[in-house]
Amino acid sequence: MKGFPALATIHITGGRIIDPSQEIDRIGDLWISRGRILPVGEGYEDAEVVIDARGLIVCPGLIDAHVHFREPGNEEDETIASGAEAALAGGVTSVACMPNTLPAIDSQAAAEFVILQAQRARKAHVYPVGAVSKGRKGEELAEIGQLVDGGAVGFTDDGAPVASASLMRRALQYASMFDRVIMQHCQVPELTVGGVMNEGFESTRLGLAGMPAAAEDIMVARDIRLAEITGGRLHIQHISTARSVELVREGKRRGVRVTAEACPHHFTLTDEGLRTFDSNFKMNPPLRTWSDVEAVIGGLKDGTIEIIATDHAPHAPEKKMRELDQAPFGIVGLETLIPITVHGLIDPGHLDWPEVIRKLTINPAQLLGINKGTLGPGADADVTLIDPEARWTIDPTKFRSKSRNTPYGGWEVRGRAHTVIVNGEVRYTLGGIVQPGTGDASS
Repeated sequence: MKGFPALATIHITGGRIIDPSQEIDRIGDLWISRGRILPVGEGYEDAEVVIDARGLIVCPGLIDAHVHFREPGNEEDETIASGAEAALAGGVTSVACMPNTLPAIDSQAAAEFVILQAQRARKAHVYPVGAVSKGRKGEELAEIGQLVDGGAVGFTDDGAPVASASLMRRALQYASMFDRVIMQHCQVPELTVGGVMNEGFESTRLGLAGMPAAAEDIMVARDIRLAEITGGRLHIQHISTARSVELVREGKRRGVRVTAEACPHHFTLTDEGLRTFDSNFKMNPPLRTWSDVEAVIGGLKDGTIEIIATDHAPHAPEKKMRELDQAPFGIVGLETLIPITVHGLIDPGHLDWPEVIRKLTINPAQLLGINKGTLGPGADADVTLIDPEARWTIDPTKFRSKSRNTPYGGWEVRGRAHTVIVNGEVRYTLGGIVQPGTGDASS
């Protein structure tokens, strides 16, 4: 960010430091030098940048394990640069980018392109997730080994579920050779064709084609069993039904290597939002019922669901303005991640800040196998400062994302990212607390 020296010595003072990777929750100071976290307790005299963090939470940079940046192919919706900038505004320093681009991220060159574009943007870290199958067609495995060489941190055909049990089995076996996770959009395609929303009372009342919860439940059950017999790592993306949560819980009890993520919209909204035929409430998997919302919250509380992810899915305004059955699925989520999580989990008392931060830092870092999510000595200096009491109104016209498709516009919310440091550089701040220090930049 202009105005602050690169790789400066930074002194963050008086903040509430929360680092679940070290079980730390205390008021204190944090020092950064040359892009690394310095050990706590040692004496440092000079800093080129001083950040007054009193009243703020200081935590590892947040990690979003599920975003769509649309480049290449649909740059009118989002680019890697604009998506990474939106991530910073949401307090997120690292994202895992899904492969449903045009062309798909199914080759080493495609994965390397994502990394290169992120490096050029110099915003948040962007990690590519490779496609499970070539062209995401579900017919034959993509070049898993070459994708790993290209930097892929996991594999998924997200948006196009791997329908073939045989292909899914081979994917789990092959990915385990590289200790990579298979991330699955769990849905039986034949049960959801033409669906617009959750199948149930609301879809019947509105006369809209439904997507039954069973479509998710059946695929979750199948894939947990496949993970069990192969020993592979399975991650359930954007879990949304009560039965799916219970299936993951049961799988964990049996020792299956299964994890799951929940999105803020699936623990704060229901299918009742479609009563206004607003396409900003149209997403896949669809918004479910209150009983499903309660089950997702229960899974977050007891650890069945280890990760909170946004499924950031930007679409240009003209696309979302189509008739409901023609409008694309998805909402943007990066810039509303913190306040909506506060609204849905912290304010009601379901989780506290350390628990939420764990699901947004060290847990997704471990899922993806990246050396992030900690403030430990020597760690990369990716740090997020959160103002937990900031009250503001969500205004989509002010998003850094190129798209505006959110159902949360106009909400009065609490909590937001204040300052974000990536690789020891202040790359985003609301201002007012970051000041030049007394250190000598040449020292």
